[in-house]
Amino acid sequence: MDKIDELLNRGVEKIYPSKEALEKVLRSGKRLRLYQGFDPSMPNLHLGNLVGILKLRQFQDLGHEVIFLVGDFTGMIGDPTDKSATRPRLTRKQVLANAKNWKEQTERILNFDGENPAKIMFNSQWNDKLTFKDLIEISSNFTVQQMIERDFFQRRISDGKPIFLHEFLYPLAQAIDSVKMDVDLEIGGSDQTFNMLVGRILMKALKEKEKFVLSTKILVDSKGEKVGKTAGNALFLNAAPSEMFGGIMSFPDEVIPLAFELLTKVPLALIEQHRKAIQNDKVNPMDLKKQLAFEIVKLYHGGDLAKAAQAEFERVFQKRQAPLDDLLIYYIKAGDWNIVDLLLETKLAPSKSEAKRLVRQGGVEVDGKQLSVISCQLSVKNGMIIKAGKRRFVKLKLKD
Repeated sequence: MDKIDELLNRGVEKIYPSKEALEKVLRSGKRLRLYQGFDPSMPNLHLGNLVGILKLRQFQDLGHEVIFLVGDFTGMIGDPTDKSATRPRLTRKQVLANAKNWKEQTERILNFDGENPAKIMFNSQWNDKLTFKDLIEISSNFTVQQMIERDFFQRRISDGKPIFLHEFLYPLAQAIDSVKMDVDLEIGGSDQTFNMLVGRILMKALKEKEKFVLSTKILVDSKGEKVGKTAGNALFLNAAPSEMFGGIMSFPDEVIPLAFELLTKVPLALIEQHRKAIQNDKVNPMDLKKQLAFEIVKLYHGGDLAKAAQAEFERVFQKRQAPLDDLLIYYIKAGDWNIVDLLLETKLAPSKSEAKRLVRQGGVEVDGKQLSVISCQLSVKNGMIIKAGKRRFVKLKLKD
């Protein structure tokens, strides 16, 4: 598989108007101008963003002009895609604060200097200048039926939930980006296909130009829930190597092959072997998941830190030992302590009921020994290590 085949197939859901049309242009040697927009609704990029960043890097390696677009204007509106209710609107100050460290988090994958540097742009640069007259002219290229056909809008209507006009116009705001940057191609997750195709329509209407759309696969489990991306379980790119490794190890087994495809550079042929091995029960999913976590951490943090993160994971979660670094020290009075009171005192549990639950479910260890009786009394000692849950540790030191 050559680089163009890899680009057109790895992690790709669909290409508009067709994969064949884009391949023809790529093999012609034409240099394309392309972008992906990133919504600054959170202060850090996450693994879901890494999918698009890696695809941008593939284009960059082939010599194409790559734009990393910060949606500081559209971010204030809030993309309604797949939302069952209206998103809270953000201020310009909030979105700029959220995007403050994005270049630092992105430059580990994209090159922002050298012979073919990627560009960072902000869509407020042109959207802030649009007049109401401009909006009327742009919106005249679309019908109400086109916009309201979106399934999540239909669900809101069925549920009696409101659709605010600013949400209705969001696809137009995103479409304007393609026109103002005069791009040949837009990349985005498959959940962004509608918005990207609106931009394609607008490019044809205003510039009489073809715009390709490349939608990428999304890392979802068997229930269709996003893994490592959504607000509830986001795994951020600025996470420490050990935290990133541990977070990936919590992925459901079923997403391992797709995660290899989307978030690593492991050859597709090898990933297919992994897929078949899982299907035929010829491999322990835990072993493959450790390989996955290692490859992702190596890609983002480097090989040495990936090895250290794996060793730390195996030490803490497989050998059930305390972590080597970042162990919280808690100074405590000497004497006998009930385990429930000790968990409260050291802030390892927020309440007595939670402390009792942890103990009863076997989630508490003292110096590597599991406790399961809430009436247990302990004589605290210097250096005693208490573990609560999977990742919370405290090392006790006696007060003088």
